Amino acid sequence: MARIAGVDLPKHKRGVIGLTYIYGIGLSNAKSILAAAEISEDTKVQEWSDDELSKIRTLIQTEFKVEGELRSEVQLNIKRLMDIGCYRGIRHRNGLPLRGQHTKNNSRTRKGKRKTVANKKKATK
Repeated sequence: MARIAGVDLPKHKRGVIGLTYIYGIGLSNAKSILAAAEISEDTKVQEWSDDELSKIRTLIQTEFKVEGELRSEVQLNIKRLMDIGCYRGIRHRNGLPLRGQHTKNNSRTRKGKRKTVANKKKATK
């Protein structure tokens, strides 16, 4: 079981895909890490030797901000936007989409489940 940055990597996947399970490492970063460690992208995670694992671990620790450290930085950035009261911060605070999407019909992911509002009843004469 390969464990890097507190994440158990899936054993039966290719190395380049396995590394993307770490928060903060996408496909291009995974490829660059494996290239720097001189490991084939097609090698499965379970086939990595201890030397290769330690190379990857040191590369990730020295060059990348991953997992908890990165998550806390992102949260601090969002909090800063909310504190200064900019447009993006206000949208974060209200739970609405930030990047100019229309909200009349869509954006259910940000707004949550629909809240049905009843119609006004017509007054009888």
